[in-house]
Amino acid sequence: MRIDTPTPTTAEATEKNIAERSTRRGLRRRRAGRKRLMIAGAIAAVGLVAGTGFTVQSAVATQARIDATTALTQSTGLDHDQLGAYRTIAAARALDTAADTISVANATLAAVDGKVDASGLAASVASLGDYRALPIDSVVDLTEQTRAEVAKAAAAAAEYDRVQAEEAAAAAQALALGNTPDGARATARSLAAATYGWGDSQFQCLDQLWQKESGWSYTAYNASSGATGIPQSLPGSKMATAGSDWETNATTQVTWGLDYIARAYGTPCSAWSHSQSMNWY
Repeated sequence: MRIDTPTPTTAEATEKNIAERSTRRGLRRRRAGRKRLMIAGAIAAVGLVAGTGFTVQSAVATQARIDATTALTQSTGLDHDQLGAYRTIAAARALDTAADTISVANATLAAVDGKVDASGLAASVASLGDYRALPIDSVVDLTEQTRAEVAKAAAAAAEYDRVQAEEAAAAAQALALGNTPDGARATARSLAAATYGWGDSQFQCLDQLWQKESGWSYTAYNASSGATGIPQSLPGSKMATAGSDWETNATTQVTWGLDYIARAYGTPCSAWSHSQSMNWY
């Protein structure tokens, strides 16, 4: 069975519309009131800012620090006291690292002394030396700087050692070549021309003379007389006037021998003539 809803009369509809409009006007009034309160609050806040010197920028910065601390606490699960304890531990470790760095730096300074310019490292060590009285941030920065200078000095010293080793190897190779009979001959030819002006004809006499005496061997030794080396110096220690390495260096022996010939005979050919007639020179 259908029940019909009674149709409202015109008077009832009018009353309903009036009530709805009244309700809407009330809502608008309340909203306007809240807005006026917000504006009044903002004005009061501006007055507070002007009166206290507090700025929007400082408020933002303060909030940023609060947010950062909150985020760190939330991410680590640490409260303020715990964070303070960890800062203390970190500071202690920074001081220990500084002490260790100074020890390494001083050892490096000793190792590179005389090899490279380590003034930068020395300055860093001096700056870090009073680390216990410095702010922790400065200690950390100076420690990093000193460690960088240590690495720089060590690298420079390593390069110095490498170059020295190469030069020593080259010198050893040159000595070995110069100590061969052919090497000694080449050295004698060059020195005879450059120092005494003796040309090829004089060198031919010299070549025959020292081939007879020693076969151009820097280790030659005459057991019966004690004559030594390429020029057969008697005794061999006379050649020390040309160099302390006279026993191991053919060039030193050649240098002494050429000087001896120049002083005693004038030229290699005169010395060779004497040797041929007397069997010694």
